[in-house]
Amino acid sequence: QVQLVESGGGLVQAGDSLRLSCAASIHTLNNYVMGWFRQAPAKEREFVAAISASGGDSYYTNSVKGRFTISRDNVKNTVYLQRNSLNDEDTAIYCCARREFYSGSYSSQYEYNFWGQGAQVTVSS
Repeated sequence: QVQLVESGGGLVQAGDSLRLSCAASIHTLNNYVMGWFRQAPAKEREFVAAISASGGDSYYTNSVKGRFTISRDNVKNTVYLQRNSLNDEDTAIYCCARREFYSGSYSSQYEYNFWGQGAQVTVSS
């Protein structure tokens, strides 16, 4: 079983920046597309960003383009999500996931089979 662990969540002020990390303790992430998703209170889980296995390509949902940056360090077996200019709509539980299936879009949660437990991010205005 792949175990993913997110870290870096917390309570921040609107306009602040925060970086989330996602690390795998045993299994490699290096050959996989990795994604970040989030779920706000009373809302469905939504795609945030994804990055190719090499790190050469990245994808974002429109609401975070220009503010969030996904990256990875394949030596450290870790994926990051740098988030700038946070606002209250960014309040959510953020989860990283490893993509296992390639039948649809990278933005579909059903393409991902292994998930972290999530990190709470609360933006106070």
